[in-house]
Order: sequence, then C-alpha cells, then structure tokens
Amino acid sequence: MNKQTLEHMKQLRLYDMYRAFNSSLSPQSTNYTSDELVAYLIQSEWDDRQDRKIERLPKAARFRYSAVMEAIDFDASRQLDKNQIQRFASCDFIKHKQNILVTGSTGAGKSYMASAIGHQACSLGYKVMYFNTNKLFTMLKTSKADGSYLKQINKLEKQDLLIIDDFGLKALDAINRHSFMEIIEDRHGEHSIIIASQLPVEAWHEIIGEQTIADAILDRLVHNAHRIDIKGESMRKKMKNKY
Repeated sequence: MNKQTLEHMKQLRLYDMYRAFNSSLSPQSTNYTSDELVAYLIQSEWDDRQDRKIERLPKAARFRYSAVMEAIDFDASRQLDKNQIQRFASCDFIKHKQNILVTGSTGAGKSYMASAIGHQACSLGYKVMYFNTNKLFTMLKTSKADGSYLKQINKLEKQDLLIIDDFGLKALDAINRHSFMEIIEDRHGEHSIIIASQLPVEAWHEIIGEQTIADAILDRLVHNAHRIDIKGESMRKKMKNKY
C-alpha cells in the first residue's frame, strides 16, 4: 500500500510530499500520529512549492538588474529618506494598492532601486513584471498586429506589481497613449505600479500628451503614490571614478 501511495504521489507531482512520506517510513523517523503525519506531509509540500515559486518569480519578472535593497546607497548627497525606502521592504504598498514614482537624473540609480523593490516583492511571493517603456509599448503594438493584445493586457493586469522603467524618454503617440491609459485604468485601486523616469512628475503631462487623457492618467497614478527623487552624482560615474 505504501509503495502504491508513493507512486501516486509521484504521478500527482507531489514531489516533496513523496520525499517526506518516504522519509517517514524509515525506522529512525519520528513516530507521528495520523494527524501529525498529515500535517507534516502537507507542510512539506507547501514549503517546497513556496520555495520553487519564489525562485521562479524573479525569472518571470525579467529584471534589468539583479538588485537587492541592502545594496542601495544612502549617501547624504542622494537625499534619500532611508526610513521611507526601508519601509518598502515590507511591500505594504502592494497590499494597499499604492504606487511608487522614482525620478532622478541619468545614472542616479532609479532602475536599480525599482528593481530592488521588485526583487523584494518577489521574495515575498508577489507576481512582478519589469519593462523598459519603449520595449513595453513595442510589445503592445506588435500584439495588436498579431491579435494577442487582450492577452498581453490581461497578463499585465494580473501582476501584483508592474515596473515601468525609463519612462518619458520620448513623447507617447496616440496608440501608446491609449495603451498606457488602459494599463493605468486596469491597475487603479487594484494593483501597484512603479514608474522610474529622468523627468520630474510635473513634466509627465507633456510626455503623455492630449490633456484629457494625461489628466486621467496622472490623477490615477499620483494621488496614492510614494515619491522618490534621487539627487547627487551619477552612480555609474561614481563607480567608474572609484575604480
């Protein structure tokens, strides 16, 4: 009977439950009650699946950087609120459906910070996707041509956290503007977004274009958003000078 049970576990892909049950059959194993054994088997399978999920999530997110929050530079010249940044590690902003807007000059570390927060969210089991703005809109335009647009939009909508990097490098055309509006509308009050940009938020209206749509997008983005404005010397230049 035990052999058949083990075989069924393998066929059902309950791999860690299989390992735990097989281990429980050895003479040296703990003498579990029936309730304890069931709890032990389920917990083993649960833990294994959670571990595999946490390993899988960063790969699915496709981050630009392998970033960690512990490596964020809080040098005084950057004028960062350390308490604010460290609070993001709990990812309560995701629970509360809030956004984060990161601005700063070229090389200031915006992408790294956005990625670090994203990696932290993955470690807590949240689904995250990272996109460069131009690549995101190129993908969406292509999907309109091949008929997969709704599938892509739905996939974006299901993410707990969406990161859009390098926003504002060029103005949005009519197609991208409406796609952006759809993304923001879908996420408003439902899921969080992080946007990183060289431009101050006040300049985004012009980048989005068409006043009515720009007003609607910014109203949804900004009203419940945490703001981070990174100052100081370019981190790329700083690292180059260091070595």
